[in-house]
Amino acid sequence: MSDVIAKSPQPDPEAQPLLDSPQLAYDTTEPNGEIVKQGRSWKQILFYLFTTLLGVGVLAIFIKGFIDADDVSFDFKKALKAALGGGLSGAAAMVLQVLTLMPIRTVMNYQYRYGSSTGEAILTLYHDGGWTRYYQGLLAALVQGPVSRFGDTAANAGILALLNSNTYMKNLPPHIQTIFVSLAAASFRILLTPIDTVKTTMQTQGKPGIRILRTRVKQYGIVSLWYGALATAVATFVGNYPWFSTYNFLDETLPPPTTFLEKLLRQAFIGFCAAVVSDTVSNSLRVLKTYRQVNETRIGYVDAARAVIAVDGVKGLFGRGLKTRIIANGLQSIMFSILWKLFLDLWNRKTEG
Repeated sequence: MSDVIAKSPQPDPEAQPLLDSPQLAYDTTEPNGEIVKQGRSWKQILFYLFTTLLGVGVLAIFIKGFIDADDVSFDFKKALKAALGGGLSGAAAMVLQVLTLMPIRTVMNYQYRYGSSTGEAILTLYHDGGWTRYYQGLLAALVQGPVSRFGDTAANAGILALLNSNTYMKNLPPHIQTIFVSLAAASFRILLTPIDTVKTTMQTQGKPGIRILRTRVKQYGIVSLWYGALATAVATFVGNYPWFSTYNFLDETLPPPTTFLEKLLRQAFIGFCAAVVSDTVSNSLRVLKTYRQVNETRIGYVDAARAVIAVDGVKGLFGRGLKTRIIANGLQSIMFSILWKLFLDLWNRKTEG
């Protein structure tokens, strides 16, 4: 695979298959070849402690708001119904998107790991296994995609309904309400990290991907399937917040449509704008997440960043696969915005009728 990408006389360490990739300085290796795992540093411990306290603080503020409001008319049933309707609509839309857009997603994840251009990635993947190579990890994608989108849209619809049914919380600015939505979505994504790991490894490595994961689990334990979970959660928050902020802002600002065609065009425009903003902000985190997630040996985020910068510079850290991602997420957001609203309207008509 690497021979197609590497065109210069000197081999590109990023372009080597992961089975042959050198181990980066995260674990130490004894003379007998045994890998010795290093413990967490005090900086990592402080970081995890800080994020935990931050999450507890946000949850405390959330609960305090409902207690202070003394809102006896709070409707949990309404919030649950909104979450279920939004989540199922989002999941149904995502199934169609996975089947139609997975090839470009595979190209994007391959670029995240190896840093090639879009054209080189397309050719390399095709030479590696034909058109079916673009669908490696399809089963995992059909599980991870709809379920994660269910969590995203259920969080958006359900938590907004939850907040708006409370006399205190409903007066919060939309961008503050979206923080709660994004935190809920990010937490949900952590649970799905193993499925995402299988999907992404298959996309970047093809058939050897499962063998890589089995070897890694034997060396580092089942927890290795959660490598990249922190970056996944942060990237989800950093990506979801501007996406739903842009979406909700434009949805409230733009004039309502009068015809079905105007409704479709309006939703397509809103979805594309939201995707561009989200992708630009969160791309570097997704590069690191993918690198750590699919690596054969355990590697930290700092070492992953150094490895990317060593090959493509800082530009590569922030720009790897960005153009492909904007195209992929632009198409996905257009499809999702249209299909989600159509399915959600259908759900509302069925449940209200």
